[in-house]
Formats: sequence, structure tokens, C-alpha cells
Amino acid sequence: MKAIRYCEYGSPDEVLKLEQVEKPVPNDNQVLVRVRAVSLRFFDGGMLRGGVGRLVFGLRKPKNTCPGSDYSGTVEAIGKNVTEFKPGDEVFGVKAGALAQYICVNPSRAVVSKPGNVNFEQAATIPTALVALQGLRDTGRVKAGQKILINGASGGVGTFAVQIAKAFGAEVTGVCSTRNLDMVRSMGADHVIDYTKEDFTKGDERYDVIYDLVSNRSFAERRRILKPGGICVLAGIGGSGMHEETLSRVIGQFTTYLRSRFVKEKFVGFGVDINKKDLGILRDLTESGKMVPALTKTYPLTETAAAYKYLETGHVQGKIAITID
Repeated sequence: MKAIRYCEYGSPDEVLKLEQVEKPVPNDNQVLVRVRAVSLRFFDGGMLRGGVGRLVFGLRKPKNTCPGSDYSGTVEAIGKNVTEFKPGDEVFGVKAGALAQYICVNPSRAVVSKPGNVNFEQAATIPTALVALQGLRDTGRVKAGQKILINGASGGVGTFAVQIAKAFGAEVTGVCSTRNLDMVRSMGADHVIDYTKEDFTKGDERYDVIYDLVSNRSFAERRRILKPGGICVLAGIGGSGMHEETLSRVIGQFTTYLRSRFVKEKFVGFGVDINKKDLGILRDLTESGKMVPALTKTYPLTETAAAYKYLETGHVQGKIAITID
């Protein structure tokens, strides 16, 4: 079978290779999935480059030589102990090394049936919404009637966050650039702010929750627009790609954590729990029409390097996916 591999760190066009590798065989407790599409997360480009990510992905060389994790596909075969799926079932989920024609997954973990109202490319983007679901529901504790501001509303996570916050009954304000205003409105945002023309931290509105995917504002600026006792969820260091500003934003987040100990407003981060239950919730939101994947660009497997180069620009609108024939 064909798979994308990288055995050293560097730019996508230098290290990503399309290679012929051995097709995996499922054990008694696994299913073999024919992968149809893989979407890229914001940190994927940084994973190729190494940098501070070497502490996680491998100090000298990458530990996992096949990138990609968020996939959709069709069950090709099942182990003798598997009862939840059968050959032909359409599924989506999370599995490291997904940029390949076939992968073996454990059905008890992060894989669920694919929503019937979206295609494979759209379905492959849905796991990204775990960041939005858990950040808003568990960390931000968003409730109906609250006012929520999403900074970075047009990126891969942001477009899902707008829709999930609306599904919770919140009044949503999305911050994005001029070219993305219409898209964020189409996601259901009640209000949009063009950051190229207006500084959202200087307005008169106050918010119960700020869901910050960009981390490009100071502690004082964000605190100014929070209601007393409000919550600022530091959801990441970029919703659409890792780029040259990433390190400074990481440092800014740590500074914010420290300063927030001395005020009544909360500035909190969170780790994403990749689990089957929440993937099922996202599937149900998609099937009900309350959440629509904002897939804006696709690439064939042979152009994977180009997809990663685009991701590295840090200005990706919505989600991008790689199709695998």
C-alpha cells in the first residue's frame, strides 16, 4: 500500500515522501480501515519541522514516521472478536499514522460511525471539533443565554466552536479577518468583528466566556472585556497553523496563567481527551445539522507536501483535507 512517511525533520517538500509499505493486518480485536480522507490539525506542520515539538515527537528523529491522525474511511476487515463494526461500514476517528491507504484501529477507542449526511472529506475534519466541544463545555462551562467571544473564529477549530456554542444556546461573537466575515456568519455567529478594522478588546461589550484560539492579546486586554468572574479559555496557540509567532504566543500563555492567580476572572487552558463518547456527540451534532464541517480545500495524497505548506501559512480558512483513492 501507499503511505506518507517522514524520517527526519524539515520542510514538507523536503521530508515528506510517498512510499510503498506493507499493508497492515488486523489482530483479533482490531478493524482494518481503508482510509478515504485525512484532515490536518494546526500542529501538524510544526510536527514536521521539529522545533520545541521534538520534546514530544522525538528529540533527534520523529518517533512516528507516518503523519496524520484525523481520518475517515470504510471498514475493510474485522478481527474475530469485533462485533461493533462489519466490513463496508463507514467510520471516522483518530489514529496516529493515518496518512496511508490502510490503518488498523481498535473499535473500543476513538472510532465511530460516519454521519450519513457528509462526505468522507468532511467527516475527516470532525475530530478537530473535540477541541471546541471540550473547551466550551468542560472548561468554559458555556450555558444558554451567555455571551461568548471566539477569537480565531474562521480557523479549523474556530468554525466548529461557533457552531457548538450556538448549539449550547449562547450568543456568539466571532473575531476574524475581512475575507472570512461571511463564512463566520454562515456558521451561525450572531455578531462578527473584523480585527483588521476594529480592536475587539476596546469595545463596550463584556463576555461571560472568551474562547481564545489565537493568544495574540495581553492579559489586561482580555480581562477588560470579561464580565466579573468570567472565564477566558486559552484553547491553543493558533487555530489554523503553527508559524513564526507560535513561540511568543506560548510564552504569553504561561504569563497569563501566572497572572490569573491574582484576579477573580479565570484564565484556563485544557488538554484534549480523544474519546469515543465525545466523537459520538460530534457525529450526532453533524447528523442533526447543528454542526457543518467548514471544509474549504482538499488535496490528493500526491500533493500532501503542498497541503502542509499551506497549513504553515497560519491563515487557513476552515479545514483542509487530503483525499486517498
